[in-house]
Amino acid sequence: MECLGVSSLQNLQALSALLSTQQDDDDDDDEDSKNVTAWAQLNPGNIGTPPKKDKEVSGAYVKTNSKDIWGEEEVPEGIQYGDLCDTRPQPEYDILLKQSVGTEDLFLGLSGKDPSSICCEAMLVKIKLPDTKATDVVLDVKEKFLDLRTPKYKLGLHLPHPIHSQEGKAQFFSEREELEVTLLLNRPMDVINMQ
Repeated sequence: MECLGVSSLQNLQALSALLSTQQDDDDDDDEDSKNVTAWAQLNPGNIGTPPKKDKEVSGAYVKTNSKDIWGEEEVPEGIQYGDLCDTRPQPEYDILLKQSVGTEDLFLGLSGKDPSSICCEAMLVKIKLPDTKATDVVLDVKEKFLDLRTPKYKLGLHLPHPIHSQEGKAQFFSEREELEVTLLLNRPMDVINMQ
């Protein structure tokens, strides 16, 4: 514990020396550069313990066998839907989390479910689309992104939780002019949390 305190003190002193103001006179620069100690020449990257270098990686780009310019992991999901020239407004929407609750949960508490979001199984996205028909709606759902297009509206929504993109349903209510998209959540710890 004491080593940590000494190290932290030295780190703070080094950071203080870096952030202190120095005069910009040409004459003083020569004298300052001669009098500066080694610890004052540190930069913010030198503060703290140095990172471990298990494996040296060359700066050269390692190309895969594919003819693609970028890999899927390099491009954020949903970036292809961002169009600055598209001036359609974003519709109003709400995101609700849902869970299946039975009488054994409600009255007896046998399943161990609680009202927290960790016990939810599905996500409901309600999107208000005034003056829109169901045939005009184009919907594309990915694991972390929902893309909705109509002639009047555009919605590119980054979802708060990953979902099963193939296991969902959408329903358009003409009387309310609202689209409801139900998406099943895909969280890695659901097997443990739902037990």
